[in-house]
Amino acid sequence: MYLGKNEWHKTTLIYRRKEDSENDDHRQYSVVMTNCGSGHLTEYGYRWEIESGYRSIKRFMAATTSDNFGLRFFYFASACLLYSIWRAVDLLVQVELTGEYEHSPIVTADNTLTLLKKETGIG
Repeated sequence: MYLGKNEWHKTTLIYRRKEDSENDDHRQYSVVMTNCGSGHLTEYGYRWEIESGYRSIKRFMAATTSDNFGLRFFYFASACLLYSIWRAVDLLVQVELTGEYEHSPIVTADNTLTLLKKETGIG
């Protein structure tokens, strides 16, 4: 990687296929740039799960342009609660239907958000 002023830093790009990806194009891969080689891929995998979790939680958040910290924190805490409820419902449905739990949801976030909006007008 070029840092400028004729300085370079040795890096490695790692392409990792996302587990259970529904895509068959470039979206099925995550790309990680590292200076440690591929030996630390497991740690990046854990980090990827954290980032994916935050991305999923954001889908449950109300949109706001407010700079009020209290309001923004309330929206985030509410989104975390809704996300946790969704994951718990999905877990219970999966265990009831299949007897086991897989990471890919049966009850999707889109279905949950649509039902929430229909029943409460929120969303």
